[in-house]
Amino acid sequence: MTLSPLPIDPFLPAILRALGERGCLVLGAEPGAGKTTRVPRALLDAGMLDAGECWVLEPRRLAARLAAARVAAELGEPLGGAVGYAVRFEQKASRATRVRFVTEGLLLRRLQDDPALRGISTVLLDEFHERHLQTDLAITLLRRLRAGARPDLRLGVMSATLDPGPIAAFLGAPALACAGRQWPVEIRHAQRPDSAPLEEQVASAVDRLYRDGLKGHTLVFLPGAAEIRRCLRSCARAAQAHGLRLLPLHGSLSFEAQQEAVAPSEAFKVILSTNVAESSVTLEGVAAVVDSGLGREAFHSPWSGLPGLRTTRISQARCAQRSGRAGRTGPGLCLRLFTLAEFNARPAFDSPELLRTDLAEPLLALADLGIGPELEWFEAPPAPALEAAGKLLGGLGALEDGRITALGRRMAKLPLHPRLARLVIAGEDLGIPHLARLGATLLETGDLGARQDLGPRGAPQGHALDSDLLARIDQYLEPAGADPAALRQARLAFKALGGGVPEEDEEALLRALVTAYRDRIARVGGNGTCTLVGGGGARLAPRCRVRRAEWILALEADGVGGQVQVQAASRLEPDWLLDAYPDSIRDTEELAFNEGTGRVDLHSRLWFEDLPLMESRRPAPPGHPGAAQVLARAATGAAGLEGLLPRAAFLARLRPDLGIPAEAELREALLTAACEGLASLKELEAADWPGAVRRALGAETARLLDAWAPEWIQIPRRRLRVNYGEGTPWVASRLQDFAGLKKGPAIGGGEVPLVLHLLAPNNRAVQVTTDLAGFWQRVYRELRPGLSRRYPKHHWPEV
Repeated sequence: MTLSPLPIDPFLPAILRALGERGCLVLGAEPGAGKTTRVPRALLDAGMLDAGECWVLEPRRLAARLAAARVAAELGEPLGGAVGYAVRFEQKASRATRVRFVTEGLLLRRLQDDPALRGISTVLLDEFHERHLQTDLAITLLRRLRAGARPDLRLGVMSATLDPGPIAAFLGAPALACAGRQWPVEIRHAQRPDSAPLEEQVASAVDRLYRDGLKGHTLVFLPGAAEIRRCLRSCARAAQAHGLRLLPLHGSLSFEAQQEAVAPSEAFKVILSTNVAESSVTLEGVAAVVDSGLGREAFHSPWSGLPGLRTTRISQARCAQRSGRAGRTGPGLCLRLFTLAEFNARPAFDSPELLRTDLAEPLLALADLGIGPELEWFEAPPAPALEAAGKLLGGLGALEDGRITALGRRMAKLPLHPRLARLVIAGEDLGIPHLARLGATLLETGDLGARQDLGPRGAPQGHALDSDLLARIDQYLEPAGADPAALRQARLAFKALGGGVPEEDEEALLRALVTAYRDRIARVGGNGTCTLVGGGGARLAPRCRVRRAEWILALEADGVGGQVQVQAASRLEPDWLLDAYPDSIRDTEELAFNEGTGRVDLHSRLWFEDLPLMESRRPAPPGHPGAAQVLARAATGAAGLEGLLPRAAFLARLRPDLGIPAEAELREALLTAACEGLASLKELEAADWPGAVRRALGAETARLLDAWAPEWIQIPRRRLRVNYGEGTPWVASRLQDFAGLKKGPAIGGGEVPLVLHLLAPNNRAVQVTTDLAGFWQRVYRELRPGLSRRYPKHHWPEV
């Protein structure tokens, strides 16, 4: 097959020389230069692959398939001969294969199986500028391998929009720049923001392009497969009006469907694509691009532990790369569905995925390879993300003190995220290996399409379920209403894990999930609010159908408006945690005063980490340690106490040597002593206050309190209560009760005469005095006649 010349061709000798002599190269080649297909072919033609294969790492399955098919066709050989590909779930290769286009994750798997990469002589990392997590990991490990066991391994880094300096310095490699072939592309931005649904904006743009006379295919960039499905419906009218073929293009489609989307066509096509078409071999005949400006981005929050995908506005660099797809084979046009001001506000480049995604899987892979934190990365991952990944792996039992465990090695052998690998292993141990593998598959591949039991707003209808995963499994087994592409992807993934007939023990699967989602345990409160283990908050999303469980596992979640929303959940029984994590279960008992019953209750809790699994409340048993202090704090006023405090204060003034505390401290001490052995306010009404004084102040102080500050004193005719306050203590009684006494009573060891309130029959004092003898001799003689006239029925003694 005669090859048409490409801009990369004159540079091929220099590229081969650098790879042959220096062993590494950084190649910056603009879009359309031909680097993806021509560089591997040149290595093959030069005989540089006789000692081992060339692996070309592509960021997407579509790019790997298309590039392999193009190079094989140019060689005039069937795909899978000298040139083949390997992507997850699928490969076309043989013993004769010398150039193998692969997705990045497969290199890591190969390194885990064979750390020396025997049989591979060259690795080319294509589209390095996209900086996927696997890309950063690959370049880091390959550099380490070249510095150690494989100095003969040739390494090339290729990119269309790359600053070669940092990576060239990291590798110690020469850099080479190659111009591309790009026709001019006219870019038109929206005049004003459009609030219409995205599918309506796309349909309007497509109709406008062909009404204006566009001759060629149109490539529409959308964030995901769901948006593509909606746009296929919305663009149907414009397609019929202009004789267009509408074709989807995304990673979940079969290779045949993807080939149909990119194959030459006489009829004009509208290719509705995700970002898989941003970087791959040239799509012939594309004259226009419609760019939504949106893409899916992996993210991970170390705070919540809930990774996922979110729709974001792509960077200016990616917008430029998308628009460039319209100028590969001739002048083109790009319609951006956003304004120029919005474009200018976007970041210049996307941040590397390494800086914003979950690191558990690469961290486990590195541990399996025996590589620790000393690894020198091209760009170091964020410390919080590494810490979160290590914590997750520790919780899953894969790491212990930073070292991989036997369980971790089993997990590392599975081509799954560690969380899902743990689910599979738990399922094997519980006797449901096939059901667990299917569950892991569907958690990885996601929803299978429209749910048949959802209302118009996406809210669940009918009864609540035990698990959204079980509902997904049911749809997999009986796929009515499932999206064909999603179903196909799930079947391929399940087959790659071993397939099989799923067992019917659903509860065993729910129990296995507990081992994989330890960090996503949540308690559901009112209105679907959730409290996650570790203190995070979330809410059940409308689409989540697990509505009646008090305890759940948050299987899938995303952030909406700053709030984590649980999209898929599974019922959890607290007893399962007792079996799965006995070392994380603890009991606590707490005493608390019950305002309603007026007594101290014993509040018992069974905890899983910081979440209370079970709670009970019962009256504290008599004599329970600590109940007295709780009751004392609640009993702010007790009848017996109010009489004791002023007496103790009086004694403290007389005898500072006794060390009687101030009122607040004394109140607490006396109340606590009085409450000893009690648990309710009713019991406190009959408290032993003399005993409380002895316990709080000591026996000698208690004796002096009774002797020097008595509550009562006895006079010949009556027993009188002593009133204590700020001044001198006093007593009150009728004047006649003191008849015959020459001297009033005294307290404080006889040193403090009591103030006497001498009362008339109307209980009003006729005299207040401490000099009783003087009262009888002077005052009473003058008062007696008047008192006798006013109260003739009372006896008024003569003195």
